[in-house]
Amino acid sequence: MDKNTLIGFLLIGIVLFAFSWLNKPTPEQLEAQRQYQDSIAKIELARQAEMQREESKSTADNSFDNLPDSARTARLESSFGVFAAAMTGADDVTVLENDLIELHISNKGGRISYARLKDYTTYDNKPVVLFEGKEASLDFTLVTATNRVLNTAELFFTPVKTQDPNQLVMRVNAGEGSSLDFIYTIKPDDYMVQFDIKGTGLNGVLAPSTTALDMVWRQKIRQQEQGIKYENRYTALYYKFLADGVEQLSESKSEDKKVSGRLKWIAYKDKFFSTVMIADEGFESATFDSKMIEADGIVKEFKTTTAVPFDLRGNEATTFRYFFGPNSYPLLKSYDKGIASDQQLDLERLVPLGASVFRWVNQYFVIPMFDFLGKYIKSYGLIILLMTIIVKLILFPLTYKSYMSSAKMRVLRPQVEELNAKYPGQDKAVERQRATMELYSRAGASPMAGCIPMLLQMPVLIALFMFFPSAIELRHQSFLWAHDLSTYDAIFSWNKYIPIITPYFGNHISLFCLLMTITNVIYTKYNMEMTNTGQQQMPGMKAMMYMMPLMFLVFFNQYASGLTYYYFISTLITIIQTLVFRYTINEDKLLAKLEANKKKPQKKSGFMKRLEEAQRMQQEQLKKQQDQKKKR
Repeated sequence: MDKNTLIGFLLIGIVLFAFSWLNKPTPEQLEAQRQYQDSIAKIELARQAEMQREESKSTADNSFDNLPDSARTARLESSFGVFAAAMTGADDVTVLENDLIELHISNKGGRISYARLKDYTTYDNKPVVLFEGKEASLDFTLVTATNRVLNTAELFFTPVKTQDPNQLVMRVNAGEGSSLDFIYTIKPDDYMVQFDIKGTGLNGVLAPSTTALDMVWRQKIRQQEQGIKYENRYTALYYKFLADGVEQLSESKSEDKKVSGRLKWIAYKDKFFSTVMIADEGFESATFDSKMIEADGIVKEFKTTTAVPFDLRGNEATTFRYFFGPNSYPLLKSYDKGIASDQQLDLERLVPLGASVFRWVNQYFVIPMFDFLGKYIKSYGLIILLMTIIVKLILFPLTYKSYMSSAKMRVLRPQVEELNAKYPGQDKAVERQRATMELYSRAGASPMAGCIPMLLQMPVLIALFMFFPSAIELRHQSFLWAHDLSTYDAIFSWNKYIPIITPYFGNHISLFCLLMTITNVIYTKYNMEMTNTGQQQMPGMKAMMYMMPLMFLVFFNQYASGLTYYYFISTLITIIQTLVFRYTINEDKLLAKLEANKKKPQKKSGFMKRLEEAQRMQQEQLKKQQDQKKKR
């Protein structure tokens, strides 16, 4: 081995060492990786515990039923130790309620097995019950000191009376001086319920390494509104990170997801109602599962597998809060009143108001206006009408500017047609376009001037599109023929399933949606005539313009009648505004003004200079291509 080879190997070694040293993880990265691995391990442990729990339950169900009492007791003590007495009992319920909600607490599992909202009814006038019986479950895994794996869903709790009539303690005895308590506390006139888990004397009962309890929470979401497919669009599993924002699973498909960060709350949200579980100390990493159902009165099924801190010594309780209530923006926002910004729950994010600027428009413009009008007007149909008029008045300057832009283009139409005749055919398309733009520039007209005002109106239109279907205030509010402004106003329905039509259009025809479509077709026809500048259009563009309103009929037929009513009124007002502009603006004077502009010295904007330069280069390129074709 010669000298150069040795030097080469030495240099390679130095490079490898430097590369390894520069790319080694920082202590922060190592800690983040450790936390991630711990989170994955906890999720896997929770899954294994759930499998063991199912096996244990199967064993308990099949092994003890036919045994004599003495043999049964002995077998239970052998299998479940100090928890043997809690494996048998009566599956009764205890009622806990206030003026807003009614809850049933089951002895089996010590869980809430029934939740009803007293002030609300379903679309068919039945009580709004969020869940009942086996439609929901909440299970905590217990690992005993002898490595037995139990679950609270298998145990029978005993109700314990307290001096507070608004509090219920569900207790599992685990031997002399040892117990596990589920404590429920309800407040008057509040949708929030406190839920504490507290152990007493469990040091020698549960595994000494116990610092957290694995938790599995399931719930089927009942259909509460008319039109299960439409309701499904607003039903999803939401969750908030402990020090971050709110996220959600897909509303349109089944989905499962692993989350490694700590969570503040988890919500099973329907269109207008939610069940939210809030952990004061936060949830550990979680696995979420959302399944599409849409059958037998069930919209979706949600499942969460996670873990929560637990003090084995019993010095501190594991504290939760349950929210069983409506997705009312003012109500959800009120839970953050007087709370520091970094500690706020942000439950109002359960109301889908759009993202970024659209949500901002709803929060600071639409909702305050809606609430203000609601204080003085009882009819929500009139409130929507007034909101439409107010929005139109605010947007009037933009609407007027857009109309004036189209009017300028329209009065210049004869001159544009002369240019089309002067530069006919595709070969002279670039020259024709440049001459047209030069005409607009000299006259002080711009094709873009009408588009920009329309774009500026879009945030308000989209914000209202998000607001009306989510406003619980419209629920069961009638107006004219619409019995409920939060759902479709069917004037004709049928039960037979029709392929393609039923899945997308539904088995009904909504009158407000039909009126909205008709006014859009009229406006489209009138607007196309008003904005015809004489320039050549793409083939099929006219048919495409008429297809859009017809697509709206399909898309909006299952949407809230409050939304289609707003769009109908808005389009109708726009048509009236256009007619007023058409017959009050003197187009002869406007043309004279444009002709006067032509005589003024023109100072080209940077945009026009760049546009003309691009057209010049395009024309040169086209000429080169034509010359090459002639040579061939």
